[in-house]
This record gives sequence, C-alpha cells and structure tokens, in this order.
Amino acid sequence: MKNLFLVGLLSLAVVTAWGQNIKRLILPEPSVRPSKAQKEQINRKYGMFIHFGINTFHNEEWTDGSKPASSYAPTVVDADQWIKGAKDAGMKYVILIAKHHDGFCLWDSDCTDYDVASSGNKTDVVEAVAKACKKYNIGLGLYYSLWDRKVNADTKDRSKDAAYNDYMLKQLKELIAIAQKQTSVVEFWFDGGWEKENYRWPVMDIYQVIKSEFPDCQIGINWSIGSKDNPNAHMITPDKQEEGLPIRYFPSDFRLGDPFLPTDNDPKLFTHDGKLYYMPWESTVCISGRWFYHTEDNKYKSVDELERLYRQCTKNDNILILNCPPGRDGKLRSKDLEILKELKKRIM
Repeated sequence: MKNLFLVGLLSLAVVTAWGQNIKRLILPEPSVRPSKAQKEQINRKYGMFIHFGINTFHNEEWTDGSKPASSYAPTVVDADQWIKGAKDAGMKYVILIAKHHDGFCLWDSDCTDYDVASSGNKTDVVEAVAKACKKYNIGLGLYYSLWDRKVNADTKDRSKDAAYNDYMLKQLKELIAIAQKQTSVVEFWFDGGWEKENYRWPVMDIYQVIKSEFPDCQIGINWSIGSKDNPNAHMITPDKQEEGLPIRYFPSDFRLGDPFLPTDNDPKLFTHDGKLYYMPWESTVCISGRWFYHTEDNKYKSVDELERLYRQCTKNDNILILNCPPGRDGKLRSKDLEILKELKKRIM
C-alpha cells in the first residue's frame, strides 16, 4: 500500500510538473558527496534568521490565526538595517519568516486577507528584504510554515488536503514572483510538517515549483529524517541520526531539527528508495531567549557561548543560522548588533 501511494504521489508530481511546462521531473541526484549547490550552501556557512510578524506584537511565539491583522503594526519596516546588520556581522544570507504557523503573510497575498495589506503597516516585507539583499549582496532565504492555523486549523480532516495544498503552492509562486523582481532565493525553509503524516504534504510539487525557477535553491523541511522502523517518526534528533536512515520528506536538500545542534562527525548520507543522498545539517539558534521579539526577552547568550555554538554548528560542512528578531519599531535591537560585531571579531 505504501509503495502504491508513493507511485501515485510521483505520478501526481509528474502531472503537476507538466502543467507548469516543466519537461522533466526535477529531483536531487543520488550522491555520497555534496552537489555544486550544496557546496555553495555549505560555503555560505553563517546567516541570520529574521523572526518578524504578527507574533511580534503579542509576546507569543505561536499565535493561532485569531489575532486581528490590524494588531500587526510596526512603526517602520527597516529591512535595510536588518540586512546591513547581517552583512556587517559577516553573514552570507538571511532567512525571513514569510509566514509562520499563524498564517499571517508578510506580503500582499491574493490567497488571503490575513496579510500586511490588511494591517496598519502595508509594507511588503518580503519585497523590502529582497531589495535590501540585492543592495548588500546577501543571499535571500525564505521560511514558510506548511502548518497554517488560520486556513487549515483542522489538520485531521484529510478531505481538505487538496484545497490547502493548492493554496500553499499558489502562495509559494507569489513569493517566488516577488523575489524574482529583485534577486534569487538561495534557500526555502519549511516548518510545521509534524501536524500531518509526511505523505500528506505535497513535497514533490513544492520541489518542482521552486526548482523550476531557482534550480540552485536549497530546500529543507524541519525534522527531515525518520527512523529505521518508521520513516515518519518525529523527532529523530541529531544524536540519534545515523548513516542510511530514511529521508522523511523527499525530495529535499538539507536537514533541519531546530534548535538541536549537529553531533561531532555527524552522518551526511541518508536514503530514499534504496539510494544514498548527501544532506548537510543547518542549525538555527536564538541570540537571546525567544524566536520572536518579546518585551521581557532581555537575556542574551554571551559572545563566548555564541562562539562555541558557531564552532560546533559550522564544522563538518554544516551551517549556522543565528536568530535576531526585529522589535515592534521594525528595527533590530541595538544589543543584537553589538553582540554580532563582537562575535565577528572571534570567528572571522
């Protein structure tokens, strides 16, 4: 039954691909070594996670889609300051939270009114960040939550999967179109897959939509690896990962499992359909205590601790993304920028 389902999924992806005028199904090549695009990701090595959105204004990490769009009200959206801050820190790319689990979109989406266009500050944040990335020659990465508590709250109802999957693909095309006006996208970071069985997400179609426009864009889905006995197992932490375990979401290009760190000499080879695929690990770590800005989040990691984290996360051809959340004024906190400059002196 499982094999029949996978054949059906592959067939669906082929149909979708042809519908997009893609002449062949785009898939990663089996390999025991990194591809050219993976080497470029490994060489980027160090980037900034930018958690910003409706949660910023509620002192919450995960809101549920019930907060009014009007409550998102940054004084400004100083994307130039964010990206310059990353550049000055020695970072090579940023990953912007385009849509978190709450479903609120940081761009004007034709698919929903739950977005910046319905808020007190209508700035298209995705476009602003893309422009700043081009200006400072920084790579643009985008985070998108598969789980959407606004649009698809009842994840147990499988009859809604097709409509919601279509919704996601349309939104991803919107994000791609915005980025293309300014730059390319070097990475897509997907989250929230644990809310459904892995096979219910249109991962193959997502891969085609992105790779058809940005062939070198690296795609990862949080909690990427399953167990020997259960490819859908959640959570297989880095200390339990070993060579040959199944890729939980295929196709994808790298592994995620926040906020865990890679082990020493972590494995890189994982399997799908009996073939080995090389997959580096990308760590995501908070510079302070929270992902999104909180008024009481004032305890920062020391430069010494951050240096240790950097060394651990970037050895063995892995990558570190350090989270620095803009505040309600739409700017990175001065303390973040101060720490980043001190850290750069240690690691560059």
